[in-house]
Amino acid sequence: MYQAIDSNKQKSVLLIALVIGLVSAAGYGYGQATGDGWFGLAFALLFSVGGSLFTWFAGDTVALTTAGAKRVEQKEESPELWNIVENLSITAGIPMPKLYIIPDTAPNAFATGRDPEHASVAVTVGLMEKLSRPEVEGVIAHELSHIQNYDTRWMVLVGVLVGSLSLLSNMFFRLGGSRRRGKDSGGGSLAIIGIVLLIISPIIGQLIRFAVSRKREYLADASGALLTRYPEGLASALEKISHDDDHVERAPEATAHLWISSPYEGGSKAASFFQKLFSTHPPIEDRIRILRSINR
Repeated sequence: MYQAIDSNKQKSVLLIALVIGLVSAAGYGYGQATGDGWFGLAFALLFSVGGSLFTWFAGDTVALTTAGAKRVEQKEESPELWNIVENLSITAGIPMPKLYIIPDTAPNAFATGRDPEHASVAVTVGLMEKLSRPEVEGVIAHELSHIQNYDTRWMVLVGVLVGSLSLLSNMFFRLGGSRRRGKDSGGGSLAIIGIVLLIISPIIGQLIRFAVSRKREYLADASGALLTRYPEGLASALEKISHDDDHVERAPEATAHLWISSPYEGGSKAASFFQKLFSTHPPIEDRIRILRSINR
């Protein structure tokens, strides 16, 4: 289990480094293709920083508001859920996050926030009604692991960087495609490379974003199982969630990666290679299988 956690952490760092390198290359390519030299690289990096600052301070509020989450201000409002989150937070060694309930019948949950001191956990009404206490504990442990492992911070960073790639590509083809001024053969070659990068980098960026998201889900499963010392709780919860026919009503694509299971997919269905490649979550049957193989 500990080896799986270390492996996923290393792979996530590598994938994020690839995104940063892709943003830098696409920004430089934009500058070469439009004749603006290093301006493209500078713009890409500045936009990434600006977007990161916005999502750093406001991203959690946007996600919670979009989902229609309501803050649980006092323990008396939802004592069982409060106790579960409080006890597992103590076990994890992190401050108890703010607690929210989403009025949705689909069983699901997500965590958000830039660090453990500014974190929130949101669960749907359906999760509380359809899952047993050990299963709810497994889900909460998974979400607290996201907070403990700073997954929410990683995903904010990747999301902003991938957004930068899309913006650069759109700007070039809408505004700057005819402005290239490079006349020498070297500049022309760089411009061609830049145009190719601007075409394919948003797609590659999205693939990396999805890959990072999937790796962090595996990591949170492993960390959550360590937290509860009962992997079957989370495995059983994922099984019930995968077979539930309800879908989360308020879950835009930008926040899909936050949920414990894809808010769009109902039922446990076999996915093709390309479906897996463009999915924010690993196949739920694989997650269940790995959890149930622990301690065997």
